[in-house]
Amino acid sequence: MNITRRDLLKTSIATAGGLMLPSVMRKAWAGEPGSDSSTVVLIRNRNLFAGDKPDPAVCRQMLDEALCRLTDKENAGQAWKSIVSADDTVGVKTNAWNKFPTPAVMEEILKEKVLATGVKEENFSINDRGVLNDPVFRRATALINIRPMRTHAWSGVGTLIKNYIMFSPKPSSYHDDSCAGLAALYDLPEVKGKTRLHILVMFTPQFHHTAPTQFSEEFTWRYNGLLLGFDPVAVDATGLKILESKRNEYFGEHRPLNPPAKHISAADTRFHLGNADPSKIHLIKLGWDETSYV
Repeated sequence: MNITRRDLLKTSIATAGGLMLPSVMRKAWAGEPGSDSSTVVLIRNRNLFAGDKPDPAVCRQMLDEALCRLTDKENAGQAWKSIVSADDTVGVKTNAWNKFPTPAVMEEILKEKVLATGVKEENFSINDRGVLNDPVFRRATALINIRPMRTHAWSGVGTLIKNYIMFSPKPSSYHDDSCAGLAALYDLPEVKGKTRLHILVMFTPQFHHTAPTQFSEEFTWRYNGLLLGFDPVAVDATGLKILESKRNEYFGEHRPLNPPAKHISAADTRFHLGNADPSKIHLIKLGWDETSYV
């Protein structure tokens, strides 16, 4: 019998301690094969920023609404409990690069939401470069993957797939061929079968950079969005399409990334981690749609 991703999302086993998640569902969340298509939710809000900073209330509303749609749940409480059990040990894999980190407001909201499901605070951690030495990550049963989208001098773009590179004791071993083999990270024992949710932050994505700094604020813009999904390849492929469209508009011509983002297509065709083909990605768009590029 073919099990769709929607079927998996509707499957849950209630227990006295909370919610026990079937292993087949965990595999689907990790982006492993099992579905012919992948759902990605894009949510945007014109009023995300209050001055120079994202408004926490708007961020919270965006994340909850997108997750409800992704999980097909009626309210945020149900949605969060459908991906995290009170018995879980949860690690949020963030990105701490000081020039363009995951917004702190998103980390704070994730902590709030996860702990509200009943997860004990001692069983929760947010980390990036120290994940291999973090006692919570070392015994984690569930991971949430979050980072901002930007161009990258080695891999073309910094993505959710690439965000797990710090789970390798030797990250540089994944740098060959424009980091084309990054999807192999998802077979590491610290990662395999554990990821419950992928969030690509598109608040102010960076669509171009000038070497050697990699970060150029002039090439960021207020897209005011979040991309959510269970398939990191599909989410990254959607984010890449947005960046490429912005580049074409800005430069007035097709301006390919240098180096190309090989790791996203390779994650599909070589590693079979998920779907990069747009025809196999079901994109749900919520909220502000002006100049969405997808």
